[in-house]
Amino acid sequence: MGRLGVLRQGKFLALGTHFGKVYLLDIQGNVTQKFEISPVKINQISLDESGDHVGVCSEDGKVQVFGLYTREGFHENFDCPIKVMALHPQFIKSNNKQFVTGGNKLLLYEKNWLNRWKTSVLHEGEGNITNVKWRGNLIAWANNVGVKIYDIGSKQRITNVLRDNTSLRPDMYPCSLCWKDNTTLIIGWGSSVKICAVKERDPTEMRDLPSRYVEIGTEATGIHIMRTLSAFETEFFISGLAPLADQLVTLYYVKENTEDMEEEFRTRPRLDIIQPLPEGCEEISSDALTVRNFQENQCRDYRLEHSEGESLFYIISPKDIVVAKERDQDDHIDWLLEKKKYEEALMAAEISFKNIKRHDVQKIGMAYINHLVERGDYDTAARKCQKVLGKNMDLWENEVYRFKTIGQLKAISQYLPRGDLRLRPAIYEMILHEFLKTDYEGFATLIREWPGELYNNMAIVQAVNEHLKKDPTNSILLTTLAELYTYDQRYDRALEIYLKLRHKDVYQLIHKHNLFSSIKDKIKAVDMLLDNEDKISIDKVVEELKDRPELLHVYLHKLFKRDHHKGQKYHERQISLYAEFDRPNLLPFLRESMHCPLEKALEICQQRHFVEETVFLLSRMGNCRRALQMIMEELADVDKAIEFAKEQDDRELWEDLISYSIDKPPFITGLLNNIGTHVDPILLIHRIKEGMEIPNLRDSLVKILQDYNLQILLREGCKKILVADSLSLLQRMHRTQKRGVRVDEENICESCHTPILPPDTAQAFGVVVFHCRHMFHKECLPSPGTVLGTQYCNICSAKRRGPGSGILEMKK
Repeated sequence: MGRLGVLRQGKFLALGTHFGKVYLLDIQGNVTQKFEISPVKINQISLDESGDHVGVCSEDGKVQVFGLYTREGFHENFDCPIKVMALHPQFIKSNNKQFVTGGNKLLLYEKNWLNRWKTSVLHEGEGNITNVKWRGNLIAWANNVGVKIYDIGSKQRITNVLRDNTSLRPDMYPCSLCWKDNTTLIIGWGSSVKICAVKERDPTEMRDLPSRYVEIGTEATGIHIMRTLSAFETEFFISGLAPLADQLVTLYYVKENTEDMEEEFRTRPRLDIIQPLPEGCEEISSDALTVRNFQENQCRDYRLEHSEGESLFYIISPKDIVVAKERDQDDHIDWLLEKKKYEEALMAAEISFKNIKRHDVQKIGMAYINHLVERGDYDTAARKCQKVLGKNMDLWENEVYRFKTIGQLKAISQYLPRGDLRLRPAIYEMILHEFLKTDYEGFATLIREWPGELYNNMAIVQAVNEHLKKDPTNSILLTTLAELYTYDQRYDRALEIYLKLRHKDVYQLIHKHNLFSSIKDKIKAVDMLLDNEDKISIDKVVEELKDRPELLHVYLHKLFKRDHHKGQKYHERQISLYAEFDRPNLLPFLRESMHCPLEKALEICQQRHFVEETVFLLSRMGNCRRALQMIMEELADVDKAIEFAKEQDDRELWEDLISYSIDKPPFITGLLNNIGTHVDPILLIHRIKEGMEIPNLRDSLVKILQDYNLQILLREGCKKILVADSLSLLQRMHRTQKRGVRVDEENICESCHTPILPPDTAQAFGVVVFHCRHMFHKECLPSPGTVLGTQYCNICSAKRRGPGSGILEMKK
């Protein structure tokens, strides 16, 4: 096998053989065309970018350029082998009809304006040309000395990159060249790699120098993939190079010396991806290639070609062509599964699910689940079932029975489908019965989390009741039974259990399942909430009942009856609730509440035209005249008006009442019958117009006279009682004042503050003791003053008359 030409964008392959034939192959390797070029080995095949022209050179010195779709061509025979050739990348264009050949010299062929081929020698004198690569306006070639670059635009040679390891035979370890882009050349020779960047020289430095030059390891403007890599050594010998993004694909020839064999033993070639670094390189991946007779091959027997439009690489050996491409997601998944990295494989398969071809995500997932079960990680295996089994209910049931067999139903229970797609009810019931046998709390959790329609509710209720026969006070079972009753809409039974348990979250349960709306005995439930105020706060109940105002009213009303102050911050809200649901209790509430905002209450009562409540609020706010007016005008009830006037005990209100009633005979009758004990009836009678007919006037006058007689009798009786009481009190005072007063050595004179008794009581002395118990030496008293002929105590007199009066009295 000879050389391979690879067309850009992978339209076809051109293959030259050792027998002088050129085959055109499609990407699958099928022969589409065959050309007889020479009886000897084909050394080089070159294709332009369009794929319309092919250049071929052979060992017998033949050079041919021909069009696949045109008749134009070039044929030439040389007297020496032509090792390499390269067409201008855009040979198809008329002004770019150029190509180069390399034997013992590098020749440039150009078609002139006369349609004749002109030949120019670009280089000679340094041995055979072993490789040539043309990119844009730059031609790079290698000989035994080094690598040169020629600028076809300026017709100048730019540089010479010398060969490093001169001890290696260049014919055995040929130079590998590849262009990364239009200005970056990668050179591989022996075990050395160099990266050359063609740069524009500063015009001020040009003088007689070429306009371009090469810097090894320096990036040219716009080159973004080579970073600062300059040159580095590799472990093996380089047979080919190709760029891959910012990395390099290298084809290595490997030889090893074994201890058991004296002769050199050659191993399989390697295809590595390396990352150039500022100092050295980093191996990204490495693959050993199996080609036929690789033990007999040498470095020069391998070549690496690549398709620039695709990440395709072709490894040519004497007997095989190996196509290499970047690993796709399938390859990655295969590798992950091989390494038993199931989690990563499953994630990778899910990411590429739309494009995946060879891998079934479910198959990968099942392998992962099996692996987890084998190592005893049942919870993770169960959790992965959700993602892996998806909507396949048959697989789900198989897994449930497998988990039952290994005694791990609890592990898979929380991950079972419970949405639109679900398993047969028997599956869920089997798991519930398993929990009911061994784990009441787990059973209760499943009942709360699983929708009631997943299983036969009554069958589970019956099972729970059977267990309650053995343990009738078990709160977990009772609570769960209440929830089952709720699912079955047997709310009375559910609430009965909640009330019996006095559950701490009972109200949340009641509210969640709307139990109040389905039972008759709401008062019992409200009493329960009030009895458990320490567990269910007033604020929490009010918040939860905000959307059920009728129940909120019942709760707050009973709370108010128990304690007028506990719910005081809700009294304003209660005004509206009473007005809406319980008007008869509104007025008592307004009378008893000390925290009710009167203005808000008045506004609500006026809006609803609640006269009695409005009258009360007006009177409580001090507007009694307006309140009385409403009673007379709105209620037309003289008895209530009189009662209101009596309560207020305001003479002006009575006058307003009389003024309003004076032209209304029925009102006058009511006044005559009721005001006798509060207002002089004469005031009313004098204002009645003569001739006015007053119903039951005679009875009213009789009642007035009776009331008057009654008042006279009451006054006389009171007078007799008063006289008797006064006489009794006077006699008691007289007896008290006639009693003796004890005087001894401890008493002092209130004037001189010395003992009231002299040291020698045998001598005559005078002491004055008043009924107020103040004592004086007779000589210490001032000039006697009298009140009704009786001497009085100056101290008590001074207290009655004000500060300082006693002192003034003592000085007189």
